Amino acid sequence: MKTLLYSTLTTLLILTLAACGVVPITGRRQFNIVSDAQVLAASAQEYHKFISETPTANNTAQGQRVIRVAKKVASATEQYLRNNGFSSALNGLSWEFNVIQSNTINAFCMPGGKIIVLTGILNVCNTDDMLAAVLAHEISHAIAKHSNESMSSRIAQQYGGQLLGRAVGVQSGILHTVISEMYGLGTEVLVNLPYGRKQEYEADKMGLVFMTLAGYDPNGAIELWQKMARTTTATKPEFMSTHPTDEKRVKALQEYMPQALQIARGVDPATAKRAAESTRKNGKSTSSASSKGNNDSYEGGFHYEIPTKK
Repeated sequence: MKTLLYSTLTTLLILTLAACGVVPITGRRQFNIVSDAQVLAASAQEYHKFISETPTANNTAQGQRVIRVAKKVASATEQYLRNNGFSSALNGLSWEFNVIQSNTINAFCMPGGKIIVLTGILNVCNTDDMLAAVLAHEISHAIAKHSNESMSSRIAQQYGGQLLGRAVGVQSGILHTVISEMYGLGTEVLVNLPYGRKQEYEADKMGLVFMTLAGYDPNGAIELWQKMARTTTATKPEFMSTHPTDEKRVKALQEYMPQALQIARGVDPATAKRAAESTRKNGKSTSSASSKGNNDSYEGGFHYEIPTKK
């Protein structure tokens, strides 16, 4: 038993050391053994099926508003990444923005930068700043390769040592099996692909920077979650019981705001982080919520699946 445990831990250590990446803005090191090509190959069919079977509202006034804001945020994000040595984060991304007519309050990002917004969420986002917060959050999931990371963790947990010492073809087969398990079960799984709590907070933080760079007021993100918090408990979906509370997200955003503004003004992220840590150490922080309860076992996402009354 001890031998098996030692072997498993050794395998995971080797895989981790061999597949560490760094997330732009936050500087977090992440485990990633799944390539963009593999993710795209596995998810493309479901994405195209979803779009072909679901009429879009892209040509409506609502749709044009979403696409306008989305393109502005994506453009600012790309410019920042290219100017600051993070061009590799754009590999495999080809932005597509689609708006779907639905009373459901939701927005999500499929691999490759395929962002879908359901019109129900536009009833919440009554300002472009709030809408930019939603879109910047989803764009951040794509930039941070959170889908790749989630699949990599699952592969390591399920197969671990089987990836070592195997022929390339066998390794590819294992990767394909797990990716198919996650992306081959239909659109519902694609939409609700689980992210860890740290990934959700990370997308919130990165989103603050990206929406600010695009010229939007980052306070719109705080207003968004304050408005979400006013949604009655009875109308929230069951899985939201494990979702980071709106109050905690608001406090985390408020705490990160000075750091995000510094980065948007051109301060190096590492320097901005040290300044923020120094401020907190001196007791000037207004919140410490972002570090509480921040474990990897959470499954969920930005997504609110709240059916609105007709």
